[in-house]
Amino acid sequence: MTDTHTRPRGLMLIAAFKLLKGLALLAVGIAVHMLANKDLVVETQHWADLFRVDPHNHYLNLLLEKLITVDAHKLRALSLGTFVYSALFLTEGVGLFFRKRWAEFLTVISTAGLIPLEIYEIFHRPTFSKVLLLAINVAVVAYLIFEIRRLTRTKRAAENADLPIGQRKPRSPA
Repeated sequence: MTDTHTRPRGLMLIAAFKLLKGLALLAVGIAVHMLANKDLVVETQHWADLFRVDPHNHYLNLLLEKLITVDAHKLRALSLGTFVYSALFLTEGVGLFFRKRWAEFLTVISTAGLIPLEIYEIFHRPTFSKVLLLAINVAVVAYLIFEIRRLTRTKRAAENADLPIGQRKPRSPA
């Protein structure tokens, strides 16, 4: 068997993307956790000064207005949620990389579970990026279902090849 059959490129691409998202969310979670005990408005103004952003900038002032309503409790909850998603993505990515069947099922379930929410969002606030994200997630789910079915057929064929002809299981229509 070639390496392409033991590690399909599509599966490795999905695994790499899941690992990348998991690591990015881990970094965001750590940053948010560190900000939980700080004054966000002061911290934002510090970074704006550091990057020489005009203090009268419209977008900076909008951000500062939004940050006034964010307290440490909200930041801790956001940090916890970010860590949970990071753990999920890292688990999926590592499992897919090592071709674990449970990881394929986990990824199908977790990705497909978000599709109805994405459709809802598209109907209420449609954007090109939301439609693109939906298309990618549907493609990922379809590809993983294809891989799961292909692996099942391959495994069943290998098991049947070891049995005498009279004891072989009939092929199921697929």
